[in-house]
Amino acid sequence: MNTAAPEALSHVDPEANRIGMWLFLLTEVLLFGTLFIFYAAYFRAHPADYHLAAGRLDRWVGAFNTVVLLTSSLTMALAIHAVRHGARESGLRFLLATVSLGLLFLVVKGFEWSHKFEVGIYLNSDVLLALPQGQILFYGLYFTMTGLHALHVLIGMGVILFVFARVRARRETPSLVENAGLYWHLVDLVWIYLFPLFYLIGR
Repeated sequence: MNTAAPEALSHVDPEANRIGMWLFLLTEVLLFGTLFIFYAAYFRAHPADYHLAAGRLDRWVGAFNTVVLLTSSLTMALAIHAVRHGARESGLRFLLATVSLGLLFLVVKGFEWSHKFEVGIYLNSDVLLALPQGQILFYGLYFTMTGLHALHVLIGMGVILFVFARVRARRETPSLVENAGLYWHLVDLVWIYLFPLFYLIGR
C-alpha cells in the first residue's frame, strides 16, 4: 500500500516542467523552421513571382495583426507577473485580455482569408492554378503557414483559458502559468517572422 503523503503525491517539479516545455517548443521551432526553409528555397527560384504575389496582400492588415499579437505578449507577461506576486484579480484580467487579443487576431485573419476566397485565390482553385508557378508556391505557403499559425493561436487561447480557470480556483502553479506564457510568446514570435516574409517583400 502506498503510504506517501498527499503532498508528496501531488508534488510538481517546476524545473522539470520548464525543461519539458522548452523541449516541446523546440519541436515547434523545427516545424516552422522547416517551412521557412521551403519558403527560402522557393523564393530563390521565383523571386519576381514572390514579389508580385506579396503585393496583393494588405500590409496594413498584417501590420495591425502584428500590433495585436505584440500587445497580447505584453498582457501575457503582465498576467504572469501579477499571478507570481499574488495579484490574482489583475492576473485574471490580463489573461482575459490576452485571449481577447488572440480572438481579435483570428477574426482579422478570417476576414483576410475570406477576401482571398472571394477573388478565387485559395488552395487548388482555378484562379490560383492559372497563376505562374512561383505565385502558386507563394500562396500555397501563405495559406499553409498562416493557417498553421492560426491553429497555434487557437490552441494557445485554449491553454490560457485553462490557466485562467486554475488561477480563479486558486489551483495554479508558477510553472503552469509561465509555460503557458512561453507557448504564447513563441506563437507571437513566429508571426513576427511571417509578417515581413509575406506582407513586406512585395513593397
